[in-house]
Amino acid sequence: MQHKDIWRGIDQLAARHGMSASGLARRAGLDPTSFNPSKREGVDGRPRWPTTESLARVLDAVGAGFDDFAALIEGRRGGSAPLIGFAQAEQDGFFDDAGLPVGAGWDEMRFPGLSTETVYALQISGDSLEPAYRAGDRIIVAPGAEVKPGDRVVAKTAKGEVMAKILARKNTRVIELASLNPDDPSREFKPAEIAWVARILWASQ
Repeated sequence: MQHKDIWRGIDQLAARHGMSASGLARRAGLDPTSFNPSKREGVDGRPRWPTTESLARVLDAVGAGFDDFAALIEGRRGGSAPLIGFAQAEQDGFFDDAGLPVGAGWDEMRFPGLSTETVYALQISGDSLEPAYRAGDRIIVAPGAEVKPGDRVVAKTAKGEVMAKILARKNTRVIELASLNPDDPSREFKPAEIAWVARILWASQ
Protein backbone atom coordinates (compact mmCIF):
# COMPACT_ATOMS: atom_id res chain seq x y z
CA MET A 1 0.00 0.00 0.00
CA GLN A 2 1.33 3.39 -0.96
CA HIS A 3 0.86 6.66 0.87
CA LYS A 4 -1.93 7.80 -1.46
CA ASP A 5 -3.70 4.44 -1.09
CA ILE A 6 -3.92 4.72 2.69
CA TRP A 7 -5.38 8.22 2.58
CA ARG A 8 -7.77 7.27 -0.23
CA GLY A 9 -8.89 4.32 1.91
CA ILE A 10 -9.65 6.63 4.83
CA ASP A 11 -11.68 8.91 2.56
CA GLN A 12 -13.59 5.92 1.15
CA LEU A 13 -14.21 4.51 4.64
CA ALA A 14 -15.65 7.83 5.74
CA ALA A 15 -17.84 8.12 2.62
CA ARG A 16 -19.12 4.55 3.04
CA HIS A 17 -20.44 5.51 6.46
CA GLY A 18 -21.87 8.85 5.34
CA MET A 19 -19.18 11.04 6.84
CA SER A 20 -16.39 13.34 5.85
CA ALA A 21 -12.82 12.48 6.85
CA SER A 22 -13.18 15.05 9.64
CA GLY A 23 -16.39 13.42 10.82
CA LEU A 24 -14.71 10.02 10.86
CA ALA A 25 -11.85 11.37 12.96
CA ARG A 26 -14.33 12.97 15.36
CA ARG A 27 -16.28 9.72 15.77
CA ALA A 28 -13.04 7.93 16.62
CA GLY A 29 -12.24 10.48 19.32
CA LEU A 30 -9.41 12.04 17.32
CA ASP A 31 -8.76 15.67 16.53
CA PRO A 32 -11.22 16.52 13.72
CA THR A 33 -8.36 17.89 11.64
CA SER A 34 -6.33 14.66 11.89
CA PHE A 35 -7.21 13.56 8.36
CA ASN A 36 -7.36 16.96 6.68
CA PRO A 37 -5.46 17.23 3.36
CA SER A 38 -3.05 19.67 5.03
CA LYS A 39 -2.02 16.90 7.45
CA ARG A 40 -1.13 14.46 4.69
CA GLU A 41 2.11 16.16 3.70
CA GLY A 42 4.73 18.04 5.69
CA VAL A 43 5.69 21.63 4.99
CA ASP A 44 8.65 20.25 3.08
CA GLY A 45 6.35 18.19 0.86
CA ARG A 46 7.31 14.85 2.40
CA PRO A 47 4.41 12.42 2.90
CA ARG A 48 2.87 12.03 6.33
CA TRP A 49 1.31 8.70 7.21
CA PRO A 50 -1.57 8.10 9.64
CA THR A 51 -0.47 6.20 12.72
CA THR A 52 -1.55 2.59 13.26
CA GLU A 53 -3.28 3.78 16.43
CA SER A 54 -5.42 6.29 14.53
CA LEU A 55 -6.29 3.67 11.91
CA ALA A 56 -7.22 1.17 14.62
CA ARG A 57 -9.45 3.74 16.33
CA VAL A 58 -11.38 4.74 13.21
CA LEU A 59 -11.86 1.11 12.17
CA ASP A 60 -13.15 0.28 15.64
CA ALA A 61 -15.45 3.30 15.52
CA VAL A 62 -17.23 1.99 12.41
CA GLY A 63 -17.02 -1.72 13.28
CA ALA A 64 -14.52 -2.65 10.57
CA GLY A 65 -11.23 -4.57 10.64
CA PHE A 66 -7.87 -4.10 8.96
CA ASP A 67 -8.82 -6.77 6.44
CA ASP A 68 -11.90 -4.74 5.50
CA PHE A 69 -9.73 -1.65 5.09
CA ALA A 70 -7.32 -3.54 2.83
CA ALA A 71 -10.23 -4.87 0.77
CA LEU A 72 -11.58 -1.34 0.41
CA ILE A 73 -8.24 -0.04 -0.89
CA GLU A 74 -7.81 -2.95 -3.29
CA GLY A 75 -11.37 -2.76 -4.61
CA ARG A 76 -12.40 -6.12 -3.22
CA ARG A 77 -15.78 -6.92 -1.66
CA GLY A 78 -16.07 -6.68 2.12
CA GLY A 79 -14.93 -9.20 4.66
CA SER A 80 -18.05 -11.26 5.34
CA ALA A 81 -20.20 -13.86 3.63
CA PRO A 82 -23.89 -14.81 4.09
CA LEU A 83 -24.24 -17.89 6.34
CA ILE A 84 -27.02 -20.42 6.95
CA GLY A 85 -27.16 -23.94 8.27
CA PHE A 86 -26.81 -26.75 5.76
CA ALA A 87 -30.19 -28.17 6.77
CA GLN A 88 -31.86 -24.79 6.21
CA ALA A 89 -30.59 -24.71 2.63
CA GLU A 90 -33.29 -27.18 1.58
CA GLN A 91 -36.04 -24.76 2.57
CA ASP A 92 -37.56 -22.48 -0.04
CA GLY A 93 -36.58 -18.83 -0.24
CA PHE A 94 -32.84 -18.98 0.37
CA PHE A 95 -31.63 -19.33 -3.24
CA ASP A 96 -32.66 -18.09 -6.65
CA ASP A 97 -32.74 -20.29 -9.76
CA ALA A 98 -28.99 -19.78 -10.29
CA GLY A 99 -28.09 -20.85 -6.76
CA LEU A 100 -27.36 -17.32 -5.55
CA PRO A 101 -28.26 -16.42 -1.95
CA VAL A 102 -31.47 -14.40 -1.59
CA GLY A 103 -34.10 -13.62 1.01
CA ALA A 104 -33.96 -13.08 4.75
CA GLY A 105 -32.73 -15.47 7.40
CA TRP A 106 -29.04 -15.37 6.53
CA ASP A 107 -26.46 -14.65 9.22
CA GLU A 108 -22.91 -13.50 8.39
CA MET A 109 -19.47 -14.93 8.94
CA ARG A 110 -16.16 -13.15 8.78
CA PHE A 111 -14.28 -14.12 5.62
CA PRO A 112 -11.52 -11.65 4.70
CA GLY A 113 -9.97 -11.58 1.27
CA LEU A 114 -13.11 -11.87 -0.83
CA SER A 115 -12.68 -10.97 -4.47
CA THR A 116 -15.50 -9.81 -6.72
CA GLU A 117 -17.40 -13.10 -6.91
CA THR A 118 -20.45 -13.83 -4.79
CA VAL A 119 -19.92 -16.46 -2.12
CA TYR A 120 -21.89 -17.80 0.81
CA ALA A 121 -21.28 -20.15 3.71
CA LEU A 122 -23.10 -23.28 4.88
CA GLN A 123 -22.61 -24.57 8.41
CA ILE A 124 -22.54 -28.36 8.74
CA SER A 125 -24.66 -30.10 11.35
CA GLY A 126 -24.80 -33.78 12.16
CA ASP A 127 -22.44 -36.49 10.90
CA SER A 128 -23.85 -37.23 7.43
CA LEU A 129 -20.87 -35.59 5.66
CA GLU A 130 -18.12 -37.21 7.71
CA PRO A 131 -15.22 -37.75 7.31
CA ALA A 132 -14.92 -34.82 4.86
CA TYR A 133 -16.88 -32.35 6.99
CA ARG A 134 -17.88 -32.53 10.64
CA ALA A 135 -20.55 -30.77 12.67
CA GLY A 136 -19.63 -27.11 13.08
CA ASP A 137 -17.49 -26.91 9.93
CA ARG A 138 -18.34 -24.10 7.53
CA ILE A 139 -17.96 -24.48 3.79
CA ILE A 140 -17.59 -21.50 1.46
CA VAL A 141 -19.52 -21.92 -1.79
CA ALA A 142 -19.06 -19.89 -5.00
CA PRO A 143 -22.14 -20.27 -7.24
CA GLY A 144 -20.50 -18.39 -10.13
CA ALA A 145 -17.23 -20.34 -10.20
CA GLU A 146 -16.42 -22.80 -12.97
CA VAL A 147 -17.11 -26.39 -11.95
CA LYS A 148 -15.00 -29.28 -13.26
CA PRO A 149 -15.01 -33.04 -12.62
CA GLY A 150 -13.22 -33.75 -9.37
CA ASP A 151 -14.41 -30.55 -7.67
CA ARG A 152 -16.22 -30.68 -4.36
CA VAL A 153 -19.63 -29.11 -4.91
CA VAL A 154 -22.97 -28.29 -3.35
CA ALA A 155 -25.86 -29.35 -5.56
CA LYS A 156 -29.60 -28.79 -5.27
CA THR A 157 -32.07 -31.03 -7.02
CA ALA A 158 -35.23 -29.80 -8.68
CA LYS A 159 -37.13 -31.42 -5.78
CA GLY A 160 -35.23 -29.29 -3.25
CA GLU A 161 -32.67 -31.75 -1.86
CA VAL A 162 -29.31 -30.11 -1.08
CA MET A 163 -26.17 -32.22 -0.93
CA ALA A 164 -22.41 -31.85 -0.71
CA LYS A 165 -20.72 -34.17 -3.21
CA ILE A 166 -17.86 -34.55 -5.68
CA LEU A 167 -18.70 -33.85 -9.30
CA ALA A 168 -17.70 -37.08 -11.01
CA ARG A 169 -19.22 -36.53 -14.43
CA LYS A 170 -21.36 -33.93 -16.20
CA ASN A 171 -22.58 -33.99 -19.79
CA THR A 172 -25.79 -33.48 -21.75
CA ARG A 173 -27.18 -36.84 -20.58
CA VAL A 174 -26.12 -37.30 -16.97
CA ILE A 175 -24.74 -35.57 -13.89
CA GLU A 176 -22.94 -38.01 -11.61
CA LEU A 177 -22.25 -36.96 -8.04
CA ALA A 178 -19.84 -39.07 -6.01
CA SER A 179 -20.14 -39.25 -2.25
CA LEU A 180 -17.56 -37.58 0.00
CA ASN A 181 -17.56 -40.87 1.90
CA PRO A 182 -15.87 -43.48 -0.34
CA ASP A 183 -18.04 -46.20 1.18
CA ASP A 184 -21.23 -44.64 -0.15
CA PRO A 185 -22.38 -45.07 -3.77
CA SER A 186 -22.49 -42.33 -6.38
CA ARG A 187 -25.79 -40.87 -7.54
CA GLU A 188 -26.74 -40.13 -11.13
CA PHE A 189 -29.25 -37.52 -12.29
CA LYS A 190 -30.60 -36.27 -15.56
CA PRO A 191 -29.57 -32.61 -16.08
CA ALA A 192 -33.20 -31.50 -15.72
CA GLU A 193 -33.29 -33.08 -12.25
CA ILE A 194 -30.54 -30.75 -10.94
CA ALA A 195 -31.43 -27.11 -10.22
CA TRP A 196 -27.82 -25.96 -9.77
CA VAL A 197 -24.31 -27.08 -8.90
CA ALA A 198 -21.85 -24.74 -7.13
CA ARG A 199 -18.19 -25.24 -6.29
CA ILE A 200 -16.94 -25.45 -2.72
CA LEU A 201 -13.95 -23.11 -2.43
CA TRP A 202 -12.86 -23.61 1.14
CA ALA A 203 -13.84 -25.12 4.48
CA SER A 204 -13.12 -24.18 8.08
CA GLN A 205 -12.26 -27.29 10.06
